[in-house]
Amino acid sequence: MTTVTAPARPPAPPSTLRAGAGLTGTMALLRLASRRDRVLVPASAFGLAAFVALSAKATFDLFPDLKTAQASMASTLANPALVAMYGPISSLGIDSIATFKSVLLGAVFLALLAYVVVRRHTRTEEEAGRLELLGAGVVGRRAALTAAVLLGTFAVLLTVVLMVVWAIAVGLDPAGSVALGVTWLVIGLSWVGVTAVAAQLTSSTRGTAGWSLGALAVAFLVRAVGDTAAADSPARFLSWASPLGWGVKVSPFGENRYWVLALGVLLYAGLVVVAFALLDRRDLGAGVLPSRAGHERSAIASPVALTVRLARPTLIGWVAAYVVLGLVLGSIAGSVESFVNSPQIADMLKAMGGAAGSVTDLFFSTELHFAAVGAAALAIALITRMHTEETTGHLEALLATPVRRVAWALGHVGLAVLATAVVMLVGATVAGLLHGADVGDIGGTVGRLAGAALSTLPAVWVAMAVALLLYGALPRFTGLAWAALILFLLLGEFGDLLDLPGWLVDLSPFTHLPAMPGGVLEWAPLVGLTVVAVAVGAAGLAALRRRDLGIG
Repeated sequence: MTTVTAPARPPAPPSTLRAGAGLTGTMALLRLASRRDRVLVPASAFGLAAFVALSAKATFDLFPDLKTAQASMASTLANPALVAMYGPISSLGIDSIATFKSVLLGAVFLALLAYVVVRRHTRTEEEAGRLELLGAGVVGRRAALTAAVLLGTFAVLLTVVLMVVWAIAVGLDPAGSVALGVTWLVIGLSWVGVTAVAAQLTSSTRGTAGWSLGALAVAFLVRAVGDTAAADSPARFLSWASPLGWGVKVSPFGENRYWVLALGVLLYAGLVVVAFALLDRRDLGAGVLPSRAGHERSAIASPVALTVRLARPTLIGWVAAYVVLGLVLGSIAGSVESFVNSPQIADMLKAMGGAAGSVTDLFFSTELHFAAVGAAALAIALITRMHTEETTGHLEALLATPVRRVAWALGHVGLAVLATAVVMLVGATVAGLLHGADVGDIGGTVGRLAGAALSTLPAVWVAMAVALLLYGALPRFTGLAWAALILFLLLGEFGDLLDLPGWLVDLSPFTHLPAMPGGVLEWAPLVGLTVVAVAVGAAGLAALRRRDLGIG
């Protein structure tokens, strides 16, 4: 008698798996990710909360009453270029004026924090091969993405709670402070979801960065177009087409539209669901979108050329950002003297940008110092890339050739030095062209602003050298370079306004920059900062040369 065996039933497709499938080991991965980011997340949360609280306190100290603040700032806040950069102000109340810059700008920084955390524990781990090793154990397929989303969400919530508590403590209206927290929640949670989806679409960390940061840039541009459109223009609707526009529509310290949070939560939940659906439809190590085929023969002939090629998308993005910054500064500068008509605003500019020159010079000096902090962030990003190359095993393969580690590191340092100079010059040149056309002296204005931009570079190099020292001596703590930059920013920009002790303020390299343009160029501080940068950077290279790779 012949026995017929029924064919085995095929396994259910991923879409039919129960909700809890693939989550084994999630808590273990979450604890591991939390330990790795135990410095980055708290330091970033503290810095962003301090940005709001300290700038608000400085504003309260400058203006004795609401009438003075309104008379000084009303025309300023209506400037279209300023609205495009920082969003429309919610009201002319003193709390709204005190938080004008921090509403949208702080939310964008929070979105960047969410992006860094989620990308690091999804696509970066997968590209490095560590996720494959973990998956060989008792770890579910969905565990890593779940842990990354949970940690990213926690980072957003921690930052928002700390900011709201600190804002109320310095005297901001409690209801408006909560609304400001809602603004940040909408944007921060949205980019947890955006980055989770981006990590599934591409097969590389750089691809994830391109999708996530590109989406952030598009959202910012769409919101800017909508916010600056005429009141009766259909383009005003674009403000509701961007998560950044949703955040601005909360109108903290104005209408306080708490219900906008529902839009952010719905987008966050929807994107996370999409990310898990995409995860179930791709292979480990691959992305949903096919990778672009490479050339049969590479034109890259040196480690420096390889470094430049890997950093090319990052550099293009930063140059574009500084072009936009230059456009904004150049368009605002022509009306600076007309809207800075109070001694309080002049005193603030003097405290932050220097006491020499005209009001326009003070304005440019202040903004160029802020731009220098951004350039330092670019330098740190390029330096910390070395740690990523080491942990992913790429450096080991490269050093198997005649390439030496110090020469390889110097290539990154040289690129960081050149890149920071380029972005500062680009921003200053664009601003100089616009403002120079207004005053009838394009060449002179561009030259003065370019010189002022270059005078900020020694401080940028000190921040870069700190990152290099951490990577060379304590690679596990390379991320502390970001905390150091936040500290430098707070001390350099708000130290004098808050009457902090002089020795504490002097710890920031940005404190020692000359008040350019308009002031006297003092070479001693610039030479001193350059010497410090060289010494600290040399110590970092020496430590890198002595230590074993992969060991911190």
